[in-house]
Amino acid sequence: MVSMTDNKELAQIGVVGLAVMGSNIARNFAHKGHTVAVFNRSPEKTRALIAEHGSEGTFIPSETIEEFVASLERPRRALIMVQAGPATDAVIEQLADAMEPGDIIIDGGNSLYTDTIRREKAIRARGLHFVGTGISGGEEGALNGPSIMPGGTKESYDSLGPLLESISAHVDGVPCCTHISTDGAGHFVKMVHNGIEYADMQVIGEAYQLLRDAAGMTPAEIADVFREWNKGDLDSYLVEITAEVLSQVDAETGKPLVDVIVDAAGQKGTGRWTAKAALDLGIPVTGIGEAVFARALSSSLAQREAARNLPSGKLAEPPADREAFVERVRKALYASKIIAYSQGFDEINAGAKEYGWNIDRGALATIWRGGCIIRARFLNRIKEAYDRNPELPALVLDEYFQQQVTDCLDSWRDVVVTAAQLGIPAPVFSSSLAYYDGLRAERLPARWFRASATSSAPTPTDVWTRTVPSIPCGRVTVPR
Repeated sequence: MVSMTDNKELAQIGVVGLAVMGSNIARNFAHKGHTVAVFNRSPEKTRALIAEHGSEGTFIPSETIEEFVASLERPRRALIMVQAGPATDAVIEQLADAMEPGDIIIDGGNSLYTDTIRREKAIRARGLHFVGTGISGGEEGALNGPSIMPGGTKESYDSLGPLLESISAHVDGVPCCTHISTDGAGHFVKMVHNGIEYADMQVIGEAYQLLRDAAGMTPAEIADVFREWNKGDLDSYLVEITAEVLSQVDAETGKPLVDVIVDAAGQKGTGRWTAKAALDLGIPVTGIGEAVFARALSSSLAQREAARNLPSGKLAEPPADREAFVERVRKALYASKIIAYSQGFDEINAGAKEYGWNIDRGALATIWRGGCIIRARFLNRIKEAYDRNPELPALVLDEYFQQQVTDCLDSWRDVVVTAAQLGIPAPVFSSSLAYYDGLRAERLPARWFRASATSSAPTPTDVWTRTVPSIPCGRVTVPR
């Protein structure tokens, strides 16, 4: 352990807030050879970090903010890892009072991007840099290499970037960290990342439910299916851990672990923020929105219990060919996943236009390949899509992804129909398909809304047309 009293060495980076995320990221910096200043409002956590992990690198512990700031080399770089909201504002104020012009305050928490915009403006007026930074990967990522999404000025990134890149995950030798853009861009992108994660998890859950309830498969059998899927286009961290979870057996009851876990999912707010921001921007993120609503419904336990005996109507027979149905579900999952990412990138593009950010969408796909929860093989394909056309109107319009969805269309439609006929909820599968059909439709019901809103004939300016990309519809059934 190094303390201020026995060593004049200064730290390259400091971490404020030493709960699990903060202590792990401090250790990560130390593991990469950086001298790290550490401070926590409760000194006991600082002492615990040094006692348990002080031998892992060079730490400079402090018990006051003033001592902490004095232990940093200039320009001072202080990373805040405390709960978003008032606690973050309080630490920012303490640091700003103790710092000097040119120093850098970094917020690594899950702050709402509009708060980051406000904070950056106020801190810039005091001659300091403020860098709102999205950090994805949870506790393990914080320690072993997260995906990092910093905002702020280019000047601040020139000073801070090499440090953040050194502790980030690396894929093919490329750090999963890049300068996103100014003020709140980093936290905005992290917010949408989390929204995509909500949709990704929900479609995996819907695939599981269909295999369980429609195909009559056991959790262990479904785990094998997910392992097989993880060898192909669906190769991802979430599919991998789903297979592992479904393989687990509860030691006490001997039942599959998934059957003894309460089916109520909470949320920390970032998915909800993503949906709210999309509404404000006028961007349809139906997959993410339905994933948020699905979590809300799952948590309405009393309401669900009261509704248990609601009639289902006439239900169809389960699919006869299990193997064929499993493959159709795989394709529906893949297509819905593509739509979720396409909608997420649409929201990022809309946010960039609204707030004047210059965001490289291809670079986001690159830094999400490692460290973060949504890391997946097909992020390489997303990078390639934006390399081909940086101004791509929608990811699903890229030649590669359009072909992938085309290959899945018939199965996707069949699975949505099957879910409806069996009374199995599949909100993201179905809403993503509806979005896709709305996107490719030549005309939408909005013409009726406009016509009904006026009692007079439309003027020439009310009459509009649009060029519709030639997007395949797949096999359709003509009503009789």
